[in-house]
Amino acid sequence: MADTPFPDFDHATVETVKHRIRSLERDQVQGLLDHEREHSSRMPVIEVLRTRLAELDDGATPSGGDQSAAREGRTSHGSPVSPDGAAQPGPPDRHGLRQMTWGG
Repeated sequence: MADTPFPDFDHATVETVKHRIRSLERDQVQGLLDHEREHSSRMPVIEVLRTRLAELDDGATPSGGDQSAAREGRTSHGSPVSPDGAAQPGPPDRHGLRQMTWGG
């Protein structure tokens, strides 16, 4: 969506939204909230935006820096997450082979 403060907002994860809205002014966060309500209505994203609006209303200030460097697919501790790191499937269960399943 071209009129949102960062590209691909409509498909961003909650963690990415949390990260990227830290540098936004109140009117920009409100614009994202209005956009989200009109288009996707993802409740976790709406809650993050509401929370940030409340923080800004309570005196929080936008952080400095470029929030566009947010990385998708990483945990909160920075560990990379990808299908390449998933465990490989094991052999199928040996149903019907009593000596293999119960040891006797």
